Amino acid sequence: MKSEPFVIERTYDAPVRKVWDAITNKDQMKQWYFDIPAFKPEVGAEFQFTGGDPKGQQFLHLCKVTEVETDRKLTYSWRYDGYEGNSFVTFELFPEGDKTRVKLTHAGLETFPPISSFAKENFAMGWTELIGTSLKQFVEKA
Repeated sequence: MKSEPFVIERTYDAPVRKVWDAITNKDQMKQWYFDIPAFKPEVGAEFQFTGGDPKGQQFLHLCKVTEVETDRKLTYSWRYDGYEGNSFVTFELFPEGDKTRVKLTHAGLETFPPISSFAKENFAMGWTELIGTSLKQFVEKA
C-alpha cells in the first residue's frame, strides 16, 4: 500500500534567490532548519544531522542530494540510521512576482517502520513548523 506523500505549500514575501539560498546555504540553514555542516547543493553530496521527535527521542538522519535545479528544485533522500525505509524531500520554488511559492513534498513515509516517532502526523507537524513558520520568518526578515 502506497500512502500519499506529505505536501505543504506556502508563499513568502521574498524573491526566489533569497529562498534558494536559505534552503541550500549551510550557514543560513542552521538559522531556521538544522545545523548541517557538510551540506552541499550538489547531486551525490551526502550529509547527516540529528533531529528528534515530539517526545525528544533523537535520530541520526542520513541524506543524499539526488536532484538540483538552481533556484527551482532541490531533492534529497532522507532515512534514519539503524531503521528500514527511505524517503525523499523535495523543495520546489515558484516565482510569483517579488514573492516565492514553496512546495515541499516528503514522499516515502510509508517505508519507515510503524512506530510513533515516524508517524505521518509528526512529519506534518514538523514540516508545518519549519515551512510555515521558521523558513517564512527567516526569508522575510529585513
